[in-house]
Amino acid sequence: MAHERASGILLHPTSLPGSGGIGSFGAEARIFVDLLHASGQRLWQVLPLGPTGYGNSPYSCYSAFAGNPLLINLETIAEEGDLLFAELSSLLPGDRVDFDRVKEHKLPLLKLAAGRFFEGENLERKKEFWHFCDTTFWLHDYALFMACKEHFRGKSWNSWPSELARRSLDTAALYSKKLGAVVGEQKYIQWQFFKQWHSLKAYANAREVRIIGDAPIFVAYDSADVWCNQYLFQLDEHGKPTVVAGVPPDYFSKTGQRWGNPLYNWKHLAEDGFGWWVARLKSDAGLYDLVRIDHFRGFESFWEIPAKEKTAVKGRWVAAPGEGLFKALCDSFDSLPLIAEDLGVITPEVERLRDCFGLPGMKVLQFAFDGGPGNSYLPHNHRRNCVVYTGTHDNDTTVGWFSGLSSGQKSHVCHYLRCKPEEVVWEMIRAAMSSVARYAVLPLQDLYGLDSGARMNVPGKANGNWSWRVGAQGFTDTMFVRLSDMSKQYNRVPG
Repeated sequence: MAHERASGILLHPTSLPGSGGIGSFGAEARIFVDLLHASGQRLWQVLPLGPTGYGNSPYSCYSAFAGNPLLINLETIAEEGDLLFAELSSLLPGDRVDFDRVKEHKLPLLKLAAGRFFEGENLERKKEFWHFCDTTFWLHDYALFMACKEHFRGKSWNSWPSELARRSLDTAALYSKKLGAVVGEQKYIQWQFFKQWHSLKAYANAREVRIIGDAPIFVAYDSADVWCNQYLFQLDEHGKPTVVAGVPPDYFSKTGQRWGNPLYNWKHLAEDGFGWWVARLKSDAGLYDLVRIDHFRGFESFWEIPAKEKTAVKGRWVAAPGEGLFKALCDSFDSLPLIAEDLGVITPEVERLRDCFGLPGMKVLQFAFDGGPGNSYLPHNHRRNCVVYTGTHDNDTTVGWFSGLSSGQKSHVCHYLRCKPEEVVWEMIRAAMSSVARYAVLPLQDLYGLDSGARMNVPGKANGNWSWRVGAQGFTDTMFVRLSDMSKQYNRVPG
């Protein structure tokens, strides 16, 4: 990590304004980058960019390597000639993402664009496409996985014919040929995603804005990652998980969180020199400037839940070989561009693993006002090598959080921040900005003072998350001016 103080905004691209029913890598993303640059913000944090599956969660994707087609900007494809602008006229407005409608609208257009590309005669573009295919090691497996899911009407891979489900090489080759056209469409879509993302990232970097990405520790069961690497996960003879991931009862849930992800077979990963993880984080390092490792404590020990259990209550902590993994990563990187999401039940062993490799942790101010003056989330207890947030995508907005406190808790918060109740949001922002923490990151919802209706995610709730958008009104420059003044005051603007 760079050593200067800096600040920035947490905003997932799906939340950007604009036509199409969902944010994209188009003009509005560049307008946002320009606002960040003009206000002295040098960080843009996003959630995982993978192709989302059930529940539209970016933490449950069909691949840890591929990109979400819904983030592709169709106007850019039309400018390249693979779509007609007239075909984009039915794009959807909206202040929230209706994922089903967006998929019904956007995915057929991407397939149409792919067909026109393959029928076209632009040899330079095709040369670029085939270079992408030849140099992207995971691409064919992912494209075949998605083609098979389409062929089998969305069924999970363990419901496919047994030889294909167990990924017999001969059977996989047979389906690659049989579904070749759809495989090609999937490769085209990924090519467009990565072209557009790298163009946007270059635009941001040229304006001194660095991107913080997000790498979930676990992957979805119904994913190309598990289908192609079944021996790296704890599965039974039928390919079903024997144990699944989650966390025990905590601040967010009285019964814990049963995420349901298959757990790694760490023995097999270690025997392979942790090659899958090295490849994954190298891929992420090519997408982002910094990577937040979600649920970092799972690299020291993880909560193992028998797959038959309906909640996370009956689980157990199992040791993980985090030190061996991070040593392997150090051998593959000049320096680890990582941030450790060290929230939740953190033990001295987890802290030692984090500190052994010099990884910055996270401080969330909404967690700071329980437990007295020794609470590690209070600004006066922060250390330099960390990233401070008012809240994250899993928290309520600060307005919503504060309104849900008791009168005594509200008085305690206001006494610490030395402010009136109506001033709490910006004083929380000030507390983050003035912290000794190297980086301060604020959810855009807090910058605008939005209530719980703008919350991004409620942990443990299966549906209705991830849909908040900035809205048709676009961005409000006034708030960025105020943020700029505060960033300068607390030495978070370079120079």
